[in-house]
Amino acid sequence: MYNVLIADDNRQIVSIISQYCKKNDFIVSTVFDGESALSEVRNNKFDIVLLDVMMPKKDGFEVCREIRSFSNVPIIMITARGEDYEKIMGLEIGADDYIVKPFSPGEIIARIHAILRRLSPKENQDKKLFKYDNLEIDLDNFAVKIENEKILLTKKEIEIFWTLATNQNKVFTRENLLDLLWGFDYFGDSRTVDTHIKRLRSKIDNYNHPNWNIKTIWGVGYKFEILE
Repeated sequence: MYNVLIADDNRQIVSIISQYCKKNDFIVSTVFDGESALSEVRNNKFDIVLLDVMMPKKDGFEVCREIRSFSNVPIIMITARGEDYEKIMGLEIGADDYIVKPFSPGEIIARIHAILRRLSPKENQDKKLFKYDNLEIDLDNFAVKIENEKILLTKKEIEIFWTLATNQNKVFTRENLLDLLWGFDYFGDSRTVDTHIKRLRSKIDNYNHPNWNIKTIWGVGYKFEILE
């Protein structure tokens, strides 16, 4: 069973989402402000967090940013407005997905299942470990090291990194990456890929990697480039 945290100050919405999650055999915890949400994630293990943007004490953006300083738990941001800047901001600070109110409970459940399917280990699969130069990506444990130093990346960033790195010099379009990593049931657009790539680069560029890079192929997409 999966543990889900729902953080929203609208108790009616929390109640509805909770009921649907429980019907899908999730273990549900609920909080109604940002500080409580942050405390719950610090002190408990969750498989996914639903995080409302507008909450008292700490807003969802601040909570998401702080969570990403110590955890890569998947986060779905919930916003009452559909402005692009809110969606982009959420993705840039580490959210894995976003959903705009009003929404159907079924859509929430579909998004949760889509993320959990991608992250669930597959039985009998070979150990997934990629090494090149000073880079190591362990997909089984969702861990990345550069020069033997662990880098805190979200699961989505690691999935993107793995896909590019294990297909050296192959160019992936944004649509390729959306289909592979978000799935056909994803409701967003290709800018989601750009935002995740930007955030991934900002983290790995803090470390020396002269022999490889994530390169943008303008008008096409991205690839893991060998520079030697």
